[in-house]
Amino acid sequence: MKKKIALVTGGYSGEAEISYKSAVTVGNNVDREKFDVYKIDINPNGWWYENEAGEKSAVNREDFTITINGSKIKFDAILLCIHGTPGEDGKLQGYFDMLGLPYTSCDAATSALTFNKRYTVAVAAFGGINVAKSMHLFKHTPVTPQAILQQLQLPVFVKPNNGGSSIGMSKVNEATELKAALDKAFKEDNQVLVEEFIKGREFTIGVFKNKGAITVLPITEIKTHKEFFDFEAKYQGKSEEVTPAQIADEMLQQLEAAAKSVYEVLNCRGIVRIDFIYSEKHNAPFMLEVNTVPGQSAASVVPQQVVAKGWTLKDFYTAVIEECL
Repeated sequence: MKKKIALVTGGYSGEAEISYKSAVTVGNNVDREKFDVYKIDINPNGWWYENEAGEKSAVNREDFTITINGSKIKFDAILLCIHGTPGEDGKLQGYFDMLGLPYTSCDAATSALTFNKRYTVAVAAFGGINVAKSMHLFKHTPVTPQAILQQLQLPVFVKPNNGGSSIGMSKVNEATELKAALDKAFKEDNQVLVEEFIKGREFTIGVFKNKGAITVLPITEIKTHKEFFDFEAKYQGKSEEVTPAQIADEMLQQLEAAAKSVYEVLNCRGIVRIDFIYSEKHNAPFMLEVNTVPGQSAASVVPQQVVAKGWTLKDFYTAVIEECL
């Protein structure tokens, strides 16, 4: 009998737009001969099952079941496609843990940790991973730009501490630009991370577990047409993504080893995407961020990396689902 899989999409943040696009790619490539897939849309207006005709019915939140034509559907596993809250910050993971439902992302603790950029780099650094020097700011405890620049050297990146898709992020090259960048970031979050810029080449790497072994997908180099890899660069064609990256074997081995180390140190599960800068000064990779529910839309890098590995997306999503089961 085919396993029943809930493809969970939507979310409560501005990243919902990307979640819906990811769900299209995933939904179109799950092996329907092995799995029955039910699209579940979690949004501020409720939790809904949506059939192919677009008809909606409410999800029973007591046990995360749906009823179709009088029959109750219980899911065997959750295929998570929510970027941002509540699908990437540990909230849904904790809920599914309470119900005993397996899911295709990191567990609640790792999801909550990695959603907080500052805590992620702190734990990674403790585990021996190279990270940029940074400051963690809180809206309720204002810090002047001058105080920041006494500890960090320009240029710096200013970004909301929680969230993704580079929303609210700025690169600051001059001291006079710092206040506006802080204001922009604090509009998205009450915590902000200010991080020193590292000069080098930017890479992003998909990593997942396949039959219990940590597997690194072909590496993508990001060449942005913008000042940095922002929302437009990621999702509106303002960047060039080279997969597999054209790099020397030594750099390839360093990046793959760093990606595996991050996955292990942070106790990751499922498919994650880890962003790195390869420092020209240190000849070593520096971790930037960890995305525990990476984008799967047509514009996203993980599907590109899967194809570059010689897999079909159908094979890939089958492996991800079977690993969580």
